[in-house]
Amino acid sequence: MAVRIYNAVRSVDVEDKASAASENITKEQLTAFVSDLYRGNVDERGDAILRLIAENAQVQGSQVRQFAEELIIALVHILQFKKLMNGWSSKTTREAITGGKVLAAHFLSELKPSDRHLLTGPEVLEYSFEKAEIGNWIYRVPLVSAFLMAVISHGLSIMYPEGDIHKGLGNLVPRCKGTKRAPCNTVLGLVPVIYINSHLPNECQHRWRLLFATWAHGESFSQLCAQIVYQGPTLLVVKDTEGHLFGGFASASWEMKPQFQGDTRCFLFTILPHVEVFMYSGFNNHYMYLNSGQQTMPNGLGMGGQHDYFGLWIDSNFGKGHSKAKPKCTTYNSPQLSGSETFSIDVLEVWAVGDPPDQEERAKRSILDSDPEARALLEMSGRVRHSEGLRQKSRDVEEEEDLG
Repeated sequence: MAVRIYNAVRSVDVEDKASAASENITKEQLTAFVSDLYRGNVDERGDAILRLIAENAQVQGSQVRQFAEELIIALVHILQFKKLMNGWSSKTTREAITGGKVLAAHFLSELKPSDRHLLTGPEVLEYSFEKAEIGNWIYRVPLVSAFLMAVISHGLSIMYPEGDIHKGLGNLVPRCKGTKRAPCNTVLGLVPVIYINSHLPNECQHRWRLLFATWAHGESFSQLCAQIVYQGPTLLVVKDTEGHLFGGFASASWEMKPQFQGDTRCFLFTILPHVEVFMYSGFNNHYMYLNSGQQTMPNGLGMGGQHDYFGLWIDSNFGKGHSKAKPKCTTYNSPQLSGSETFSIDVLEVWAVGDPPDQEERAKRSILDSDPEARALLEMSGRVRHSEGLRQKSRDVEEEEDLG
């Protein structure tokens, strides 16, 4: 990537004459190149990135993919070298390369010819794209510009003074907060964290808090519920035993009730074997669902679709789930996310994103708490309040976190 930047800046003509003959880079060339990347229009930004990809006026899709892979790996290297990980643990180089290849392939899927005719995977790699098409690609994939700005500004130590080094990253890398039982680690890896974080609402992008992980809290549905209810927006991450990695974003606090909850900001996603986010389709409002202890309703955690046919489902008999989408999940237009329609859980994580809810929100536990008559009638009928044990566990967890 350093060689790409050097060659791109050296080729900038600031005086209407060829400057490629010189091995030196002038201040004017660097200023012009960075200005085009940071503040240029679509054509100027496309021209600057075209210089980074190749020396020709046209580039093949394979060259774009190679550039994207190198850009992602360079970003991870700089974040680690500059200690800009925001609490996330460092992963192996092999994992960063794998994550970079998968995300680069997703970026390449947004590269379209100007005549809008469809290209298959192999055809994209061999097709020659011009500056205008590269410019449109940058517009459709804003993470490419964000990664470039981070690599150039922090890799070359320009634009931001050393004491203000985090400022240029914005919310690119969210701050990570683990628990006393679990460090800031995730089955996702850093590259997917950055990608998924870019799709969250702005107010949720600056901070992730680990609420539950099977590798830290064990395999228990009641423990899962105790950790995640009334905690604000959350990310659910699942790795099945076939190696597929996927999950969903819940825009509202999870509540234990036999009705669907959430809003149109919810989405599902997949990370392996490929990367993609699936937003609300408009077909129904079955965003998120959490229930337990019912005889007539499904017991478990679900997102999208309908009862017994969820886009993503974790059964209350912990360890199993399903992703039923034939051909698509109605709520999110997502395909089957797991390796098999019914899957076994290898790893399950839940992250709270954004700031914790205030005390007033946490105190809003149940309608039964604010309606003594309803609570008395329930107790007189001999029925059990299944949520009470979960709610007490949640209180204990909050107290433990506050003490920590």
